[in-house]
Amino acid sequence: MSEPKPRRRRVILAAPVAAGIAAAAASILAASLEWDIPPIARIGVSATAALLVGLTTWATTEGAAGRTRRRRLSAAPDAGTRAPDQWPPVPEHFTGRAESLTELRAAFSRRRKPGEPPLVASVYGRGGVGKSALMARFGQEVAGGFPDGRLYADLRGVGPEEVLIGFLRALGVRLTTDPGGMEELRKLWLTWTKDRRILIGLDNADSGEQVKPLLPADPGCAVIVTSRHPLYLMNAVDFQLPVFSEAQSVELLARLAGGARIVDDLESAKKIVGICDHLPLAISICGARLATRATWSLRELAKRLADERRRLDQLELAPRVDKSVRASVQLSYDDCTGIQRRLLRLMAGLSAPDVPGWVAGALLDTSELDGGDQLEALVDAQLAECSGTGQTGEMRYRLHDLVRLFAAEMDEERLLPALERVLTGYRQRAESAAQDRWPQDWSKGGRRTSAAGQSQAADWLNAERLSMVAMIHHARDRELWELTWGLARAFCSLCHSLRAFWADWRAVADIGRDAALRTGDRRAYGIALMDRAAVAAGGSTAEAETALEIFTELGESWWAARAMRTIGMIRYSGGNLDRAQDYLLSAIAGFRDVDDVWWLARTQRNLAELRLAERRPEEARDLLEESLAVFEREGNRYSEAQTLRVYGEALAAQARGLRREGEARAAQDHFTRAGLSLDRATEMFKQRGEMWEVARCLRSAGEVGNPANVLVELDHVRESGEILAMLGDAWGVARSAQSAGRVLGRMGRAREAEEELRRAYAAFEELGERWRMAQCLRYLGEAHLDAGAREPAVRTLEEARALYRSLGNEAGMRRTLELLRRAES
Repeated sequence: MSEPKPRRRRVILAAPVAAGIAAAAASILAASLEWDIPPIARIGVSATAALLVGLTTWATTEGAAGRTRRRRLSAAPDAGTRAPDQWPPVPEHFTGRAESLTELRAAFSRRRKPGEPPLVASVYGRGGVGKSALMARFGQEVAGGFPDGRLYADLRGVGPEEVLIGFLRALGVRLTTDPGGMEELRKLWLTWTKDRRILIGLDNADSGEQVKPLLPADPGCAVIVTSRHPLYLMNAVDFQLPVFSEAQSVELLARLAGGARIVDDLESAKKIVGICDHLPLAISICGARLATRATWSLRELAKRLADERRRLDQLELAPRVDKSVRASVQLSYDDCTGIQRRLLRLMAGLSAPDVPGWVAGALLDTSELDGGDQLEALVDAQLAECSGTGQTGEMRYRLHDLVRLFAAEMDEERLLPALERVLTGYRQRAESAAQDRWPQDWSKGGRRTSAAGQSQAADWLNAERLSMVAMIHHARDRELWELTWGLARAFCSLCHSLRAFWADWRAVADIGRDAALRTGDRRAYGIALMDRAAVAAGGSTAEAETALEIFTELGESWWAARAMRTIGMIRYSGGNLDRAQDYLLSAIAGFRDVDDVWWLARTQRNLAELRLAERRPEEARDLLEESLAVFEREGNRYSEAQTLRVYGEALAAQARGLRREGEARAAQDHFTRAGLSLDRATEMFKQRGEMWEVARCLRSAGEVGNPANVLVELDHVRESGEILAMLGDAWGVARSAQSAGRVLGRMGRAREAEEELRRAYAAFEELGERWRMAQCLRYLGEAHLDAGAREPAVRTLEEARALYRSLGNEAGMRRTLELLRRAES
C-alpha cells in the first residue's frame, strides 16, 4: 500500500514556523559579524544571513497576502474520498429519444485533445418537451467516463456565483470566509477542475451569459446545458429537441395509463396525444390523470380535451412548471419583451394554420422586417415555430397549439385593427395573384402577364389556400363585408382559373355572395353571383340570370356579355343545346361590341364545343381556327393550348365520320392529326404544370375513337381520372369514368363498360347533371347493343330517350332513336 500524501494544511502551518526559525538564525548570524573571524568566513556568514532574510520575507508575505486565499480552501479531497454525484434520477417512464441519444453519443465519442475546449452539448426546445429527462438519461449512460464526479445545477432563478460556490463545495473546497467576487470564484473553479474528468449538468439555463462562467477549461470535462432557446455558446454543439412522434407519444401514454387501456381504444389514444401537440409534459399529465381515474375511458379524456376553453385546465395537475402546461408556457411568456408578448397575443387571434412572415409586421403595424425580427424572437423562445417554406419560397410560421390557447386567454384590446391590417394585406396579395393568373377575369383585355407570373400565382394559392379560407371566415365573423367580398372574389378567381379546390371554392363563393349583398353594392353582388354560378352544381341558371339583369340595369356591357356566356355554358352542360346556342351567340355579339377579342375568341371556342355535340365538326373547326389565330397573335399560350385540345376533338369527330362513310385513308389521316393536336396541347400544359388541363387533354385523347389505338386510349382516360381524383374534381372523375365506359364498350368488354358507366351515372346523379346521366344511359345501351344484348340495350335506351325529352335535347333524342332503330333491325 502506498504512503498517503501529506495534507496541504501541514505545508500551510509549517510556513510561519520556518519563517520564525529563519528570522532567529539571521539575527544570530548578523551579530556574529562583530566577532573576530577571517574575511572569507565573514563573506559566508553575510550570504547565509541574506538568504535567511529572504526566506523570512517570503514566509511573512505569503502569510499576509496569500493567507486569505489559503484560509478559504483549507483542504483538498483525500485520495480515497468519494467523487461528488449530484446527478438527478431518470424518470421512470422515460421513453423514446433514440435519435437524440444517438446524436449525443456521437458528440461524446470524440476524445478531446490537450488545449482543446471541453465538450459543451446545448440541448434546447419547448418547455415540457423533455430536455431535463434526456439530460438525466444520457448522464447516467456516460457516468463511467467521468470518474471525478458529476455536478448538477438547476439554473432557473439562480446566479452563476451561487452555482460555483455549490460546485466548489461539492469538490471538497472549504470556503471558510467570503470567497470573493465572480473573478476569484472562476479562478478557483478552473483550478479545481484542472486535470479532472467531471460531467457538469446545467438545467434550465436562461442565457449564454449565465452559463459561460460555469464552463470548465479542461478537455477532460464535459457539460450538458438545457434551455428553452438557443444559447449561441462558442464551441458548443447544439441539439434542438423536438416533440414526440405519434408512436412515441402513444408509448409514453401507455407506460403511464396502462398498455391494455391503450390497446382497447387506440384511436382515442391517438386523438389525445394529437390534442396534446405530442408534447411529453402534456401527455404525462394526461397519463397521470388516467392512472388515478380507473373509471375514465380514453374517450372520456379525449372529449374533455376537445373543449379548447378548458383544455389547459385539464392539462394541469398543480400550478408548477413540471405539472402544468399553462405554467410551463407562462415561464417562456414572462421572458419575452412587451412587443413580443403582444405579437403572440395577436397571432393567437388568427385561426390560420400558418402565416407568412409579413403578417407579423401587419399585426404590429410596423415594417415587415421589424415584424419578422419579433417573430423570429418568438421562434427562439420556442413559442412559435417555422412551419417550412411555402411554394413561393416564403418562410411560414405558426404558434404551437397549446401556446395559442395560452395566448388566447390574454385580453388583447387592439386585435380588431390589427386583424383588419392583415386582412387588407391578404386581399392585396390575393388580388395581385389572381390578376396575374387570369387577368381577363378582372377587366376587359386584362393586364399583360407571363407564364412565370401565372405559375407563381398558382404557387401562391397552393401555399396560402388554408390561410385564405381562415381569413375569409375571420372577415365574415366580424362583419367586415367589403373585405369579405374582396377576399372571396380573389379566391374564387384563382380557383376558377386552376379548376382546383372545389369544396373550398364552393363554400367561399357562398360567403362572397352573402357578403356582397350586405355591402349594398349591386355591381359587387352581380360579380359574386357569377362566381357562385361558375362552381354551383345542378345546372341552374337563376344566379347568372339575376347577374345579367343587374349588369344590364347598371349599363355594364362587358359584364353583361360575360353573364350571357355563363348562362349559355350552363345550358350547354345541361344538354339544352338550342337555348345554349342563343346565349353564346348573344355573348359573342356583346364581346364584339366592347371590342374584347380574348373573350370573343373564348366564347367562339365554347360555341365550337356545342357544334361538336350537335355533330357539326366542320363548323366547329372554322370557329376554332379563328380563335386559334387570335390567341397566337396575342401570345396567349394557355388559351392556345385549350383551343388546340378542342381542335383535336373536332378532328377526331371528323375522323369517326369519315370512317363510318368508308373513307378509311382520310379517316386515318384525321385520327393522326387529332392525336398530334392533342399531344401538343398536353405537352404545353405539362410544361406549365397545369395538371387539370393535362387531365382534360388526356381524356380527349382517350375519346378519339381510333380502333388502331384503343388500348392507349383506355390508358389515357384512366390516367385522366387519377389526376382529377387527386385534384378533388368529382365532376371530372365522373366524366373520365364515362369516357372509360365508352372505350371499354368499343373493345367489346361489355361488363366492365357497364360498371364504369353505372359509376359515372351515379356520380352525375349526385351532382344533378341530368344531361350527362342521359349520355351514360345512351352509351350503355350502345355497349349492350354491340355485345348483342338486345333487351337490356332497348330498356336502357328508352330511359335515355325519356331523360333527353325532359331536357328538350333534340340532338340527344335523335342519336338515341338511331340506336333504338338499330336494335329493332
